[in-house]
Amino acid sequence: MSPLSDEDGQSLLAVARLSLEQGVRGLGLPDLGGFSGRLLERAGAFITLRHHGALRGCIGQVEARLPVVQTVAECSVSAALHDPRFQPVDPSEVPGIAIEVNVLSPPFDIRPEAIEIGRHGLLISSTFRRGLLLPEVAVEWNWGAERFLDETCHKAGLPAGAWRQDARIQAFTTQAFAEPGFHAVVPAGSEERRQ
Repeated sequence: MSPLSDEDGQSLLAVARLSLEQGVRGLGLPDLGGFSGRLLERAGAFITLRHHGALRGCIGQVEARLPVVQTVAECSVSAALHDPRFQPVDPSEVPGIAIEVNVLSPPFDIRPEAIEIGRHGLLISSTFRRGLLLPEVAVEWNWGAERFLDETCHKAGLPAGAWRQDARIQAFTTQAFAEPGFHAVVPAGSEERRQ
C-alpha cells in the first residue's frame, strides 16, 4: 500500500469514530461511499481503543483483503464489541474513548537479529497458533528484541523461546494515527497494555 497522508489518517480516524458510535448502538457500519485513492487500497489495520487512557479493546486484520477504509470500519466495531478480554463497550463510554488506527504493511519474514524496536511489529505463528504485537508495545514496555519475541510467543499461546525453534517470525511496519487524548495510563506491571 502507498504511504498515507495526514489527511488520509484523519479520514480513517473519522471512519473509526463513526463506526464505533454506530456499532455500539446496533446501527451497523456507516456508508463508506465517496472514498477514493489510497483509502481504497487493500491493507491490514488494527484499531486500539482506550477509555480514559486504559486499554478498552484492540482488534485488527493482518491480511490485506479489503480496502483499508472498510478494514478500519469493521475492526473498530470488533474492537468495541468483540475483544474477548473485555465486556462490550457501552454507548455511555463512547465519549471517553480515544482511538488509534494502525495501518499495516504486509508481513515479511525476518531474522531475530534484524528486528528494530519501535519500527517493527511482530507476528509469530506455529501450527494453528498466531500472536501479534504492534511496534509501540515493545517501546512502551522498554523491551529488547528477545523479550519482544518471547512476549509475542506468549500472545500466540506458545512458550517463551518458541521463536528459537519451529515458529515462523514475521515483521511488519505501521502508519499510526491517533485521536487527541490517546495515551496509556495503566499501572506498571499490568497486562492491560499488551495489545
